[in-house]
Amino acid sequence: MKYRDLGSSGLSVSEISFGTWAIGGSWGSVNDEESLNGLARAIDAGVNFFDTADVYGSGHSEELLAKATRGREDRIYIATKFCRQGNLGDPGNYSEQTVRSYCEASLKRLNRERLDLYQIHCPPIEILRDGSVFTVLDKLQEEGKIRCYGVSVETVEEGLLCLQYPNVRALQVIYNIFRQKPADELFPRAKAQGVGILVRLPLASGLLTGKFSEDTTFAPDDHRNFNRNGESFNVGETFAGLPFETGVALSRKLAWIGEGRGNMARGAIRWILDNPDITCVIPGFRNAKQVEDNLAALDAKPFSAEEQERLRSFYRSEVHDHIRGAY
Repeated sequence: MKYRDLGSSGLSVSEISFGTWAIGGSWGSVNDEESLNGLARAIDAGVNFFDTADVYGSGHSEELLAKATRGREDRIYIATKFCRQGNLGDPGNYSEQTVRSYCEASLKRLNRERLDLYQIHCPPIEILRDGSVFTVLDKLQEEGKIRCYGVSVETVEEGLLCLQYPNVRALQVIYNIFRQKPADELFPRAKAQGVGILVRLPLASGLLTGKFSEDTTFAPDDHRNFNRNGESFNVGETFAGLPFETGVALSRKLAWIGEGRGNMARGAIRWILDNPDITCVIPGFRNAKQVEDNLAALDAKPFSAEEQERLRSFYRSEVHDHIRGAY
């Protein structure tokens, strides 16, 4: 395993880390035994960083992480997120009293005395412009409740706005072969300011595995069913904002990224790791096999300059105009 500095936070994290949305809920059925086996496999491979949120299974993924990391709290870093349990547009949802209650609840579920990275979970841009929530986070940091804080954002504009606040140490963004815009301005600016970049949805909700067809169906409790067109939250969180059938057709044109790299998923993750401006990629998983397959991207061959340009051109000419939602 290789490690990269999370900006100027003082944390050095595994360049492939893992997100835990899928083991908490909203990705179909979950099996706790398989989830814990997957977490154990990741830790054994040197993964030292996991991303979660208080709304993933109503805190269930946090509880699983507490079990998986018991006795290793000083060596395994956990990032969690807050605000989506309440009314996102209500300033009261970001008051000191409310944020403190979210923080204490996460600490209890994680069985920890301090959160390594505490992130605002995709708030409206008006909340970021107001900035009061950052004062609250500064206070929690001074008290030792959190080591550092950051923001999970939906758009480049939101990310650039967050960089105006001096104590933001990490941005979590959607970035993959279908969503390349953040690399143009946001990533270099963040790196220059010592802000780490966590990349979520590296496989575009599975599109970049190449395993879907237009007839693929998903369980009723899977967001790839109930949020396909942004019915429940930002459409960009599902299939990178692409209409499903369009995404399937586009993914077929990318089959070549798996050649010599094992499969498309490994190629898609390798492409992200080839960008020196990102800190780590946080794919999801539901079992040890998926963990192992994602980790195999570490040994996949890097993309050549010609391949990189081919993918940039593909994004500009065939993908960009199909993406829905501001990003």
